[in-house]
Amino acid sequence: MNAKAVVNALYSDMLSNSPTGEFISDDAVWCASHPINDLSSAAQVRAEYFDVLKGAMPDLERKVFIELASEHEGSSWVCSHGYLFGTFANPLFSIPAHGKTLYVRFSEMTRVENGKVVENYVIPDFLDVMIQADVNPLRRSLGYDGLVMPPTTMDGLTQNDVTGEEGQKSIQLIKDMLGELGSYDGVSLESMDLAAYWTEDFMWYGPAGIGTTRGIEGFRKHHQGPFLVGYPDRSVDTSVAFVGEGNYACTGGWPHMSMTHTGAAWLGLPPTNKELLVRVMDFWRREDNLLKENWVSIDIIHMLAQMGMDLFDVVAQQQADRKFS
Repeated sequence: MNAKAVVNALYSDMLSNSPTGEFISDDAVWCASHPINDLSSAAQVRAEYFDVLKGAMPDLERKVFIELASEHEGSSWVCSHGYLFGTFANPLFSIPAHGKTLYVRFSEMTRVENGKVVENYVIPDFLDVMIQADVNPLRRSLGYDGLVMPPTTMDGLTQNDVTGEEGQKSIQLIKDMLGELGSYDGVSLESMDLAAYWTEDFMWYGPAGIGTTRGIEGFRKHHQGPFLVGYPDRSVDTSVAFVGEGNYACTGGWPHMSMTHTGAAWLGLPPTNKELLVRVMDFWRREDNLLKENWVSIDIIHMLAQMGMDLFDVVAQQQADRKFS
């Protein structure tokens, strides 16, 4: 069974009515968005990840529209992007259930050894759950909020990169582009020559709180500009995992970025001067020698927790206050 098949078998097992746990190591490391965070055993993964999600959505399913696999530092990694979805029948943490279909976007990086998952990093977008439940305590996203589209070419599951050469080409383009992002002069967004790496009609599918943007100007207006005002010293760790297959590649880290919140533009929040470590995953689709689409997951709720703002506490307090209104 190849690495992709192991990951899919794990989910089929864990989402069944009688999971066996045969596809996950007993001492697996499983790291998920705040407030789940870092788990260190198969028993914890089942109780504190799968049982929590299945408790909120008893008919939970997983739909993947990008799936990549390659070797990284001698290990087999699988990167997946898509949605967990089902009927939001019961509260998820402090988020009230609305009884309708809920779509939880996720990005995931999984290491497989000897037919079992041994290490996993996953970012379910719980802020988007708050938006769908109409309890988002933040200002609206500058970009488009809503379901994110699969690849325009609809080939995110069928790369067939036998030699791995195309995957390495995709990885190298992303590394070069990240180097360009590091050339920001602290004054002008144009100091980063994104046109050398992105198509003119580039699509950036951002997380809830930021939203989807189109083109370089849309990216700068709806994400990059406010983000760099809020975190002018942001830096990206380019030594983290890179997985490439065909004209797709994925990169991510736990954390992947470091920065200090010294500005007020990001999410409309006042500066806290807090130093943050940020969990990020990116999936990219390359067309020839340029990047065409980018699916981005950021654990924004974890960022806010480091800034002293626990969104789950805020939502819980809002629900308590409504009882008296």
